[in-house]
Amino acid sequence: MRTPAGGTRSGVYAYGVNTRTVTADVGLEPADGSEALAALTAAASELEASQQPAWPDTAALAEVIETLSSYPPLVFAGECDILTDRMAKAAVGEAFVLQGGDCAETFASATADNIRDRIKTILQMAAVLTYGASVPVVKIGRMAGQYAKPRSSTVETREGVTLPAFRGDMVNDFAFHETARVPDPQRLVRAYHASSATLNLVRAFTTGGFADLRHVHDWNRGFVANSANQRYEKIAKDIDKAMKFMAACGADFDAMRTVEFYAAHEALLLDYERPLTRIDSRSGRLYDTSGHFVWVGERTRQLDGAHVDFVSRISNPIGVKLGPKADIDEVLRLIDKVDPNRTPGRLTFITRMGAGTIRDALPAIVDKVTASGATVTWICDPMHGNTFESPSGYKTRDFEDIVEEVRGFFEVHQSLGTVPGGIHVELTGNDVTECLGGAEKIIDSDLEKRYESLCDPRLNHQQSLELAFLVAEMLGQA
Repeated sequence: MRTPAGGTRSGVYAYGVNTRTVTADVGLEPADGSEALAALTAAASELEASQQPAWPDTAALAEVIETLSSYPPLVFAGECDILTDRMAKAAVGEAFVLQGGDCAETFASATADNIRDRIKTILQMAAVLTYGASVPVVKIGRMAGQYAKPRSSTVETREGVTLPAFRGDMVNDFAFHETARVPDPQRLVRAYHASSATLNLVRAFTTGGFADLRHVHDWNRGFVANSANQRYEKIAKDIDKAMKFMAACGADFDAMRTVEFYAAHEALLLDYERPLTRIDSRSGRLYDTSGHFVWVGERTRQLDGAHVDFVSRISNPIGVKLGPKADIDEVLRLIDKVDPNRTPGRLTFITRMGAGTIRDALPAIVDKVTASGATVTWICDPMHGNTFESPSGYKTRDFEDIVEEVRGFFEVHQSLGTVPGGIHVELTGNDVTECLGGAEKIIDSDLEKRYESLCDPRLNHQQSLELAFLVAEMLGQA
């Protein structure tokens, strides 16, 4: 694996420059993390990694890994450290996390309009949640890297034809023919460039005035003006009064023109994540510079597996998905593995239990983790435990189930005296018809009208905002 000039894959502090250049700029002595990087590389050949593509051309893969190793980081170590601090605040109720975005990004959807609309939706939701929680909302997008998905089967069969499963645009193409479904490592490079372009646009939107709280509130006033959403009018009016009060007091609205926004994705394809791991020249620690926050899914959180080993070696804030059958002893051992120093904000458990299961499955896990002395951030993923096939054959979710799981999440934490730290939602800024219900009353026959997801069904713009108002009500009652 080739390294940039300077001998180590360093330079997290500034885009892709070598250690000597970075330290000359910031007045620090270079920190040597080469041993940690060597250990990470060695583990790659020793541990089993589930849910990885069967790349047919290993030479082409090696060339792509070398290319990615030489590319600049997509995010900085310092940004990751700030997010760790924000997640630590959410763990103790001093912040609330909103994590949202596509189930699986596609190259075709990485357009300025789509990115803008996703950002707009998250900003609108965050404004409402901030009022409901009376604490800052940490905004994290499932974007700029969410190009791969785990699959329950390695193959897909249609009308007697069996081909490799679609694993996301980072691996192969959704089109159902043999050439399209062959895993192509060049797609890893394309994912890097798409993520880079996305992050550039996100930074422009969130620092250039688009995120101004006054604009965001105006958008939300338009949402409640719809007769279907009038039940949320009181919250909108209360926010409006608060905004007028701040203006009357001479509040610095210039400080509200920009927001912090972080990028997250599942650390699934290790042939992408490992080459983008860098040594922070300030500390000598490793960071996965493909995103600020990465998580390990239900299918890849084996204690002796490559994914858990990988996230245990990097210094980003880490998430781990927990389903209703999560073994409590394994969860405690995960904490020891990923967060041995018990660093606040380091570890987040993203629970995905199902609306009918969460009240029974979650309490014992939260109770045992709390009793262990670990401080983790608890986030509710109300999407993945509530997926089913509609009578018309579409993979879908019911809005009421999603709301009910969030409600159960809050009830469990309230009963235990613990902190519900945030929500993790699959959403889009577009007016798709992929999830049933909501104020718009999407029914099964509507799904075919605008079902655009290539993987899991997402809340549309209106449903996302409705969820935010409902969660704000829950936060106000907590």
